[in-house]
Amino acid sequence: MQCTDQLGRHIVLHTFPPRRIVSVVPSQTELLADLGLEEEVVGITKFCVHPQHWYRSKTRVGGTKKLHLDRIDELQPDLILANKEENERTQIEALAARYPVWVSDIVQLEDALDMICRVGALVGHTQMAIQMAHRIREGFARLRQQAMSHYPIRVAYFIWRQPWMVVGNDTFIHSVLQAAGLVNVFADRSRYPEVQLEEVEEAAPDVLLLSSEPFPFGQRHVRELATYLPHIPAVLVDGQMCSWYGSRLLYTTDYLAQFVAKLQD
Repeated sequence: MQCTDQLGRHIVLHTFPPRRIVSVVPSQTELLADLGLEEEVVGITKFCVHPQHWYRSKTRVGGTKKLHLDRIDELQPDLILANKEENERTQIEALAARYPVWVSDIVQLEDALDMICRVGALVGHTQMAIQMAHRIREGFARLRQQAMSHYPIRVAYFIWRQPWMVVGNDTFIHSVLQAAGLVNVFADRSRYPEVQLEEVEEAAPDVLLLSSEPFPFGQRHVRELATYLPHIPAVLVDGQMCSWYGSRLLYTTDYLAQFVAKLQD
């Protein structure tokens, strides 16, 4: 079987549907689980924490940025699922010289829905994936309709501390914030810019969103920011709900609907 990944690379699967899959992207690992590939997935990363029983039972092949290629070789996969941003290019190219490697490239919400459908076809679960993408698209449509009935909330979405880093444009998180009817005050900056807290104050967000990943923000950081920006409240947000671009999006819309409702109150 021949196919094309989201980078436009041509992939040849010698076994279809694949029987030995390695996923080196947490959100795509969860997608494979929700597509019912219990036996076919043989390798995952140490960050693939969903589903939990896979984390305990599947072979872990290192981290997303530091894969153990020897462990992957031992698994002899007939398909590897990777991602342009989350994985290291040199390692993926080394794997692609030996195995079929399908690489996703997710910037917009539509990219994620496209990935879900294409991965579904890749593993022989086309209709299930199409239905999943349809449910997600409907959920975000309801979320946008809800957002239109309220005054838009201006936010700064923090992903790192020391240095402080926020979400700019050209990111999946920015796309999700937009879909939820939130206004990203750093949408004029690219990717994940470093910022000074004085710049945050000048941007005048209504609220600071502190993500649970990749930096594990907690209540102590809410208190810390309150000392520097006392007039701008900070709240914790589930980073997986805002940045995982696989089947977790099925739950993202309900989470964001409730989260935004609390912000509006």
